[in-house]
Amino acid sequence: MNTQATLQQMQKLNLIGMASAYESILKLPADAHPDTHECIGTVIDAEWQHRNFKKSQMLLKLSKLRYKANLVDIIYNDERNIKKESIALMADCSFIERAQNIIITGATGSGKSFLACAIGNQACLYAYRTLYFNMNRFTEQLSLAKIQGTYIKWLNQLKKADLIILDDFGLQQLDQNGKLALLQMLEDRYDDKSTIIVSQLPIEHWYSFINEPTIADAILDRILAKCSKFDLKGKSLRIKI
Repeated sequence: MNTQATLQQMQKLNLIGMASAYESILKLPADAHPDTHECIGTVIDAEWQHRNFKKSQMLLKLSKLRYKANLVDIIYNDERNIKKESIALMADCSFIERAQNIIITGATGSGKSFLACAIGNQACLYAYRTLYFNMNRFTEQLSLAKIQGTYIKWLNQLKKADLIILDDFGLQQLDQNGKLALLQMLEDRYDDKSTIIVSQLPIEHWYSFINEPTIADAILDRILAKCSKFDLKGKSLRIKI
């Protein structure tokens, strides 16, 4: 058997992970080579891992997360009101399969956006399509879609995302179009997809912020029906000591 020809064929077929693993096996001493079944399993697993890595990197790029954050970077302590055990429950991203929402509140600098992006990063690593918006960018894209006549297409794109992160909710007032778009997005995703909402505004003030009872009731019902809540405390993490 011409092993080099086999290796070249793998490379030409763009089986990069498989070729790399096979090349590593060929470099081993002859008496250390795995048997046929083990060799097949090793190279196929390597190709699988390589493709998953490429997909996760693509999803991370498309997500446009604000921070390059990881769950291992989160600061856990009682002062911040955040427990490692609670975040660990999010680590396998099963909350996305359950179509569970997450609400993260707290004062400016408390690490809300960083936590949201760390969860978003984890979702990408688990091959879940994730999109990040601050509310200013969300309303900008909404306005552009309205002008270009692509509003329905834009909503359909949002619907396809497994996880959407809406940051800075409550920082600026929503106009009527913004309220209706938010409601439609949440309706499309209800009991099917997950949404993370990040806000300085405590949840009990969201109703008055939306400032339109019928829409407020509908929005809050879809957000709060199935959700986990994190209310971060403590001093600003942006302060340099």
